[in-house]
Amino acid sequence: MKMLQIEDAVGQVLCHDMTRIVQGEMKGPQFRKGHIIQAADIPMLLSMGKEQIFVWEKRPGMLHEDEAAEALARICRGANIRQSGPIEGKIEFFAETDGLFCFDTETLNRINDIEDLVIAARHALSPVKAGDKLAGMKAVPLVIPAEKLRQAREAAGEGPLMQVKPYLLKSACVITTGSEIAKGLITDTFTPVIMDKLAGYGISVIKHIITGDGIDKVAGAIACARKENPDLILCTGGMSVDPDDNTPGAIRQSGAAIVSYGAPVMPGVMFVLGYYEDGRPIIGLPGCVMYAAATIFDIVLPRVAAGLPMKRRDFSRMGNGGLCLGCGVCHYPICPFGKG
Repeated sequence: MKMLQIEDAVGQVLCHDMTRIVQGEMKGPQFRKGHIIQAADIPMLLSMGKEQIFVWEKRPGMLHEDEAAEALARICRGANIRQSGPIEGKIEFFAETDGLFCFDTETLNRINDIEDLVIAARHALSPVKAGDKLAGMKAVPLVIPAEKLRQAREAAGEGPLMQVKPYLLKSACVITTGSEIAKGLITDTFTPVIMDKLAGYGISVIKHIITGDGIDKVAGAIACARKENPDLILCTGGMSVDPDDNTPGAIRQSGAAIVSYGAPVMPGVMFVLGYYEDGRPIIGLPGCVMYAAATIFDIVLPRVAAGLPMKRRDFSRMGNGGLCLGCGVCHYPICPFGKG
């Protein structure tokens, strides 16, 4: 920081706010910290009684905070994201479409490990709506060595860090298992819940099949559903460890490779996810999805809807944040549940 005559300060970075007072009209910052002084600013500064000014020297190899934020944005901004700013050295990201907000948390951590660079984001793998705020980024000081941004680019690796993946799946078949429902002894209250959740991601139910218990019966219903060529198949009921609960076995018998049967998420431990050879997913839903406001289904559905392949490790890492606290009033997703 150094003091310069106003006339010599053009192109330099203002290191503090400069307040302008006009009786009865205004009292506030005419120029804010970080402003790059322009020749056109000189008359106003002189009228404010400023003949000398303190600035940060902008030397070769140094970037203004706005330039640093722009460099961070180039590193981070991927598909379906728009940016605003820079305003006071900060750039913010917003979703251009409904979808899944994706980024690698370890890569984000590596960039934030670089002193004087900060990127704040909503949780990775969050479902978002068009217009939702996603992230903000800036450099901490008013001027920063360009080398720091080179390090950030290296830490990020190839390709942009962040993107919004639109929801790709459009159709589903729902299979309701249980002899008591098939015989009309009780009303199916599960399927309406599933249909509502699917609709939230633009997925329509094109066929609903009700079948009795037994692996062969459930597997036959799955085979029937597959003939409809849906993007997703869901089976409700028959997910516990009772001997007559056959849905997981039927899913396996249908030819799906099981990614996960059971997950460290409560409610939702007995959840099943499998994939067929063509990449089409099939899901087995435990009974908790019918009555609990938020379950593992709410965590997994947006990822599946966006076409994001899931692996066993994705489920085994859900334990951190996998316990629903059962609040009297559910505010999901504005809560810790499902956010590791």
